[in-house]
Amino acid sequence: MHFVEAKSLLTKWGGMNIYRGCAHGCVYCDSRSDCYQFTHPFEDIEVKENAPELLEKILKSKRKKCMIGSGSMCDPYQSCEKELQLTRKCLKLLDQYEFGAAVITKSDLVLRDMDLFCSIHEKAKAVVQMTLTIADEELSKKLEPGVCNTKRRYEVLKEFQKNRIPTVVWMSPFLPYLTDSRENVETIMEYCFDAGVKGIINYGIGMTLRAGDREYYYQALDKHFPGLSRKYQEKFGYSYEINSEHNAELMRMFHEQCEKRGVLHTPEDCFRYMQKMPERYEQMTLDLD
Repeated sequence: MHFVEAKSLLTKWGGMNIYRGCAHGCVYCDSRSDCYQFTHPFEDIEVKENAPELLEKILKSKRKKCMIGSGSMCDPYQSCEKELQLTRKCLKLLDQYEFGAAVITKSDLVLRDMDLFCSIHEKAKAVVQMTLTIADEELSKKLEPGVCNTKRRYEVLKEFQKNRIPTVVWMSPFLPYLTDSRENVETIMEYCFDAGVKGIINYGIGMTLRAGDREYYYQALDKHFPGLSRKYQEKFGYSYEINSEHNAELMRMFHEQCEKRGVLHTPEDCFRYMQKMPERYEQMTLDLD
C-alpha cells in the first residue's frame, strides 16, 4: 500500500476510485489488464489520501445534484478501508451535501456504513451493488480468495433489504468449465430474488480476457486446475470475449425468470435506474431553469 496526493477524482460519469489496485485476488479481475496502465504492482494498493478533500470541492461547485459512484474498477471496501475510512468519509460528504451514492463491492465491510446509506437514501438515493457469481463456496475460495464468500454477500444483501436500501447484483463473469453450469446460475439467481434486488447486471454466461488479465488467470488455472488453461487456449485462443457453450440457453432462462419476478435484467435498464435521481431533484432542476 502506498499513498498519493491525487489531482482529480471524479470521472465525467460521476465515478470515483479512492483506491487503485486490489488485494482481493480474484483470478478473473479485468482491472489487471494492461490497458489500465498500472505503474505499480496491482496488489500494492494506491491510496488517494486526499480523496475526501477533492470530493468536497467538487460537491460544493456542482449546481445539479447527481449520483456519485465508487467501485467500478477497484473495491472501495478493501481491507485497508477498515483503518483508513476514506470511503466512509466520502459517504459522509455525499450525505452532508445531499448527493446520491452507488457503490460496488464484494466485502461485508459495507455493512459498517449502513447508517450513512440509510441517511443518504432518505435525503437523495443510495444503491448498494454486490458481485455474486460463484455459488460453490470451496470454488469461491480458490477463485476469489481475498473476499467473503457468496453466501455471506447474500446475507449482506438481506441486511440492506431489511433497511429498505435498493440493491443491484453484478452476476458476472461466469468461467467456462468452472462456473457456467445451470445449477450455479440458478442458485445465484435465487439468492438475488430472495434478497429482493432491484436489478441484475449480466453481460452473458462467459467472461473477458485480455493482456495482463489473461496471464494472471491462466496462472491461477494452472495452480488449481492443471490442464484447463491449455483447454482455454485451444478453444478460445486470444479472443477477448469468452462465451460459454451454455450461453444462449442460460441467458434465455435468466431473462425469463427476471421478467417473471419484476427484476431489471439488462445492463442499460440497471444503469438507467442507478443514475437517476429521485423525481424531487428533477423538479428542482426544472424550477432552477
